[in-house]
Amino acid sequence: MKVVNLEKLLPSDIPPGEHILWCGRPDPKSLWRRAYRADWVIIWIAVATAWSFFSTFADEGAQKALLAAGVTLALGAAGLAIFGLLAWLSARASLYVITERRLVIKSGVALPIFVNLPFARIVSADVRVFGDKTGDVSVVLAEGQHASYIALWPSARPFRFVDTEPTLRCVPQARAVAETLGRALGAAAGRTPEQTHADSVEASKMELPAST
Repeated sequence: MKVVNLEKLLPSDIPPGEHILWCGRPDPKSLWRRAYRADWVIIWIAVATAWSFFSTFADEGAQKALLAAGVTLALGAAGLAIFGLLAWLSARASLYVITERRLVIKSGVALPIFVNLPFARIVSADVRVFGDKTGDVSVVLAEGQHASYIALWPSARPFRFVDTEPTLRCVPQARAVAETLGRALGAAAGRTPEQTHADSVEASKMELPAST
């Protein structure tokens, strides 16, 4: 599977006559919590702040302990805010498109990439729904198809470094998105070999570097 740098993904990138069934982006807050591990960072900040307070209090008293804890808390909050900004930028830079014949993923802030996955290259799909109804929709690639975890991140299933699974990360109403993808995959499974070959040819054309 090839990836190319594109500035943006537009409906014109979809071959003529191919209908878009769904398109969307990650939810920034959900991406902040799940991809950037904000929940764990908050716990770490709380533990570090408490440790800073009590370790300083034992040696230098309450006033300096409060100062030390305040500094630790401020540094932690600044780091958390940076992660929040990165999550917001990642969400804005990402775009997911499901058509009747393929899945398209645009990911990356500094170096955006465009990944085109005709359904012939996808074996199955899986969904993980979170408490806020956002979730991850991952796809398993056919044998011989490979993707770069680093290039796709955060649009990759967490910790699947070898058999990387392209993932629609933290999308709102994830179950409905997964159902849309599942129906499209099921419908595409009934396509003729000639139509499947045409999809692969179109994918090769779409994966060439964009002219400037």
